[in-house]
Amino acid sequence: MELNVINVRKQPEYKEQAIAYFQKRWGNRSNKKVYEDCILNSIVTDNPLPVWYLLMDADNIIGCVGLITNDFISRMDLWPWLCALFVEKKYRGQNLSALLIEQLKIDCAEAGFESLYLATDHIGLYEKHGFDYIADGYHPWGDVSRIYEIKV
Repeated sequence: MELNVINVRKQPEYKEQAIAYFQKRWGNRSNKKVYEDCILNSIVTDNPLPVWYLLMDADNIIGCVGLITNDFISRMDLWPWLCALFVEKKYRGQNLSALLIEQLKIDCAEAGFESLYLATDHIGLYEKHGFDYIADGYHPWGDVSRIYEIKV
C-alpha cells in the first residue's frame, strides 16, 4: 500500500474528488450541497476550520474525515470536532482510521487547540484510539449521541 493523507485545504486540486467522495459516503438527496459548499469554502477561508481530508492508497481514495466547528450537537462550547470518518470496507481492520485521527490531532495542536471532540453512537471504537467519553449531547432532530474527547 502507498498511503497518504491529503489535506484538501493545502492541496485544493483534490477538491472535486473530495466533494464527490464525501457526497458518496455521507450525502443524500437533501444534503449533497452541504459538502460541496463546505469543502469549497474551506479552501478559501482564513479561519482554521473546517478542514477536509482524504486517505489515499496511491491514486485511490479509501477514506475520509473532516475537522469542523460543530457536528450538529448541543455542545457548541466544545470544538473542533472530528466528523465523517470513513474507511472503505476492504481496507478496514488495518487501523487506517488511526492515520486520519493522528493527522487531525497534529493539525489541531498546530492550530492551538488542546482537545479534539467527536459525537458518535459507537461504543468501544474510539476508546481504542485514546478518546474518553465525557457526556451525552443532543441533536436538533432529537437524537442523543455520546461525546468523546482526546487531548492533542
